[in-house]
Amino acid sequence: MTNPEKTWRKSSYTAPDNNCVELAVGEAETAVRDSKDPAGISVTITAHVWTCFLAHAKSDGFKP
Repeated sequence: MTNPEKTWRKSSYTAPDNNCVELAVGEAETAVRDSKDPAGISVTITAHVWTCFLAHAKSDGFKP
């Protein structure tokens, strides 16, 4: 569900073809959506889960 009250921002690493995700970061939760479909669904996760995800990503935890 799209929440128009959220402030969405796109990554500065967005490719020229606009394939990226957008984030709406709040104190208690972060929402993620497809930048090509802003009216589509978004996934909302708690701030704690988002912090853990970022820490894992920054530590190269997603490399095979």
